[in-house]
Amino acid sequence: MVKKYPKRRVGMFDRFFNNSDVGKLLLRVSVGTLMLFHGVNKLQHGYGFVEQMLLKAGFPGYLSHGILVGELLAPFFMVLGLYTRQAALIQAFVMVMAIYLVHTKELFSVTAHGGYALELPILYLFGSLAVFFLGAGRFSVSRGGGLWN
Repeated sequence: MVKKYPKRRVGMFDRFFNNSDVGKLLLRVSVGTLMLFHGVNKLQHGYGFVEQMLLKAGFPGYLSHGILVGELLAPFFMVLGLYTRQAALIQAFVMVMAIYLVHTKELFSVTAHGGYALELPILYLFGSLAVFFLGAGRFSVSRGGGLWN
């Protein structure tokens, strides 16, 4: 005999706490907005130093203009929830390059307070990857529709 359980009503608290779309919104907006600050700073004060680092590492200097895409355009699209997965992947690539070009010597270091020396770049990198794998969610311009949102 199959045991029947009473129908469970989904309450307001259950809907609130079991809402992955809110989590996607919070992650997407926080990672994107915080990266936007870096992009705006580079736009205001210049990003010529990035070209020098690229040249020193053997890359073409014109790739430095990609910083505008990776730290301004991509985070803006992430915040909006439009072409979210592409934007998150671009931002993750920019963070890999930043770690490679600027922070390689700190890969296995800790700060004076015991924290990982690269915690902020790593948080941006893995936050962007999380957004890439999760997508935009329902609370976005795209409403979470399509393969790339």
